[in-house]
Amino acid sequence: MKKTITLLTLLLLTAAPLFAQQDKFIEDSIERLENSRKYLLLVAEMMPEDKYSYKATEESLSFSENLMHIGFALDWHSQSLIGNRAARVYQTDTVFKPAHKTKAEMMARINQTFTEAIALLQDFEPAQLDEELDYFGLNRSKRQIFMLLADHITHHRAQMLVSMRLNGLVPPRYVLYQ
Repeated sequence: MKKTITLLTLLLLTAAPLFAQQDKFIEDSIERLENSRKYLLLVAEMMPEDKYSYKATEESLSFSENLMHIGFALDWHSQSLIGNRAARVYQTDTVFKPAHKTKAEMMARINQTFTEAIALLQDFEPAQLDEELDYFGLNRSKRQIFMLLADHITHHRAQMLVSMRLNGLVPPRYVLYQ
């Protein structure tokens, strides 16, 4: 009996850091999304509304298209891939299309999408991080989708920063860890 208790105690002490790391990973992901939201909204605020249709090149997304694409992808990756909600269809979706939306409406939609994604991650069970799903024909874990959230936002936000520079605006100072 004493050996069993000792063995169980040892197992629990050994396994505890693994669970803590997974929880820490989720906490770090949430912190990164919070910081990314603040910086993205600052970028969106600094660009004059009459420049939201600006495209760096003809084949590029406009400033507003990049902003709303970030929202669509954040919604899809978090709610549909991580949260298992039915996916929106990009071609027919109107929630994340910039057409007929003001700057304020787009910013409010992006802010709400971050709020929804963060709420989902706060309730996410760490044991599900290693669940795999089909991601465009590749097997990817939900942990990888967490990381992709930040990568995708950074990719499109960088295009928005270029649009600002090409319009003579100085983007906000870079903030670490977002």
